[in-house]
Amino acid sequence: MENDFTQMSRRRFAAGFAIGSVALALPLPLRALTVDEARSLVDRAVADINKVINSGKSESAMFGDFERIFSKYADVPVIARSALGVAAKSASGGQMSAFTKAFQGYISRKYGRRFREFIGGRIEVTGAQPLKSYYEVISVAHLKGEAPFDLRWHVSDKSGKNLFFNIIIEGVNMLASERAEVGAMLDKRKGNIDALIEDLKKV
Repeated sequence: MENDFTQMSRRRFAAGFAIGSVALALPLPLRALTVDEARSLVDRAVADINKVINSGKSESAMFGDFERIFSKYADVPVIARSALGVAAKSASGGQMSAFTKAFQGYISRKYGRRFREFIGGRIEVTGAQPLKSYYEVISVAHLKGEAPFDLRWHVSDKSGKNLFFNIIIEGVNMLASERAEVGAMLDKRKGNIDALIEDLKKV
């Protein structure tokens, strides 16, 4: 009787140990991005942008600052892949890496020129809300001599970090407009991704 009890206890211990080992091996659930974290990210990005647009620096110096801001707060690989569209599926790893780097410089200069229009003004974050599987952070641009207008930032943590992956300026969606523009540039080059990469560096 004692041997049966001892064997049963050992089996229970072994089973409990096995279950515990499996539980320890399972990945812990990831902590979800919160609305406050999404707003905090955009607050920091906006503070950096406001600092640059009112720094009095030259255009070229501003572009370098905007690229650093873009690489710090934006999910550049996701935005670049979206911009390249279906062509991203056939691109090699090396081409995607080169395209992402060229696109980062291109988008920083393009939106840097737009943000330079805000010189003497400011961007103010006014709210945030959940939207589908991400958060939308709402801000307002105040420019001298112009009516304030809307800027919306889409923030996600799907890449493992809290980053924005889209900006909507006065209703113009960055992801959609860049996909159309880059697609047209690629069509003009007959689908040659390498040629597109070289040309993006010059835009």
